[in-house]
Amino acid sequence: MTLRRFPQAVYRHGEEPDPRFSLANERTFLAWIRTSLALIAAGVALEALQLPIREDFRLYSAGIFILLGLAAPVHAWFSWMRTERAMRESRPLPAPALSGILAVGIVVAALLIAVGMLLG
Repeated sequence: MTLRRFPQAVYRHGEEPDPRFSLANERTFLAWIRTSLALIAAGVALEALQLPIREDFRLYSAGIFILLGLAAPVHAWFSWMRTERAMRESRPLPAPALSGILAVGIVVAALLIAVGMLLG
């Protein structure tokens, strides 16, 4: 009897890796989910709180945080799948795909906040 596990695109390939590696991959997935929640919370807080930041700069930085927060769980899911499948097929692990975009987005949002505070 074959166990049906989701997603089949991952589990129907290769052999079962060491559980420690799969659990580490899951912890990385959950870290991305926490990051997503923090980014969304930052965006909401920028709009909800009365902060001394020029309105347009505050709005743009909040939007960047929320967009990054929406992209992070999508990235987490696909990254988890790619990594798990690579481990199952004894291939090298894939490189991170969103880290550069996330770093640039956070720097841009922080600069908008800083400039908005100076001009506000």
